[in-house]
Amino acid sequence: MSRFIILVITLLLANFSYGDSGDNDSKAEQEITELDKPLYSPFIERYMLDEVKQLRLDLSAQKVDYTKQIVDREHHSVDRAVAYATDTVTYFFYLVAGATSILVLVGWNSIHEAKTQVQSLADEKISALIKEYEDRLSVIEQQLQQKSKNIDDNREEIELTQNIQSLWLRAAQDIGPSNKIAVYDQILKLREDNCEALTYKADAVLDLGEPQWAINLCQQVLEINPDNDHALYQLGCAYTALEQYDEAIRYLTQAAALVESYREEMAVDPALKPLADFAPFQRLIDHTPEAQV
Repeated sequence: MSRFIILVITLLLANFSYGDSGDNDSKAEQEITELDKPLYSPFIERYMLDEVKQLRLDLSAQKVDYTKQIVDREHHSVDRAVAYATDTVTYFFYLVAGATSILVLVGWNSIHEAKTQVQSLADEKISALIKEYEDRLSVIEQQLQQKSKNIDDNREEIELTQNIQSLWLRAAQDIGPSNKIAVYDQILKLREDNCEALTYKADAVLDLGEPQWAINLCQQVLEINPDNDHALYQLGCAYTALEQYDEAIRYLTQAAALVESYREEMAVDPALKPLADFAPFQRLIDHTPEAQV
């Protein structure tokens, strides 16, 4: 979420400068990389989520307005086309009537036949034209329905994200592992494939002294994302608690291969203290060739 907030701030800053957008982007990226502490707080995150939601709603309203204008223009075009077709048929009928007026001497049947043919031809042309525009309007209606569905989906996703963010803030305020686990379970009910909630739940479970439970949670994460470094690190801690040191070193090595800073964290992590005198663990911290798996 912090990366998302920083990205939104960067885009907003870039939109205020139209003259030299390339330089602004590079300056924004440089300032972000040089940050030594977060620029956000939970309240700013909530503010940014509300702003993004409002932008989405404004964009949706603008799309609906544009679509309405297009439909009105289509209706206007249909009216003009029908009027043009009617006028054309009328003038054509007058021409034919004038040309066939000489048939009066022949009899009323010939005039009636000419009138019937002209009327039939006019009906066919008008019917074809109406069908063509009905098909166009049907396509526009389908597009409007799809856009409405997308708007509803986006609104539901924003509300779900806000609920999950509120739960994360609540978990950060709770101290007891049991309370944290309850909050993580609520997050998983909203989004069951949330790897971050599963790994943090595994961390809380380890604090309760349940390493096997933590292993099961981390294995669920690896089924979703095999390269999840946090889950690999938690597996190393869980196997350490079970005194299965070889397995612990294997997962810790994989985690360190993905995130180099884990080596420093391993040296001071109380959960890995039983590995302090284990030679492979020392080689892993020192990053010697023997530590590679």
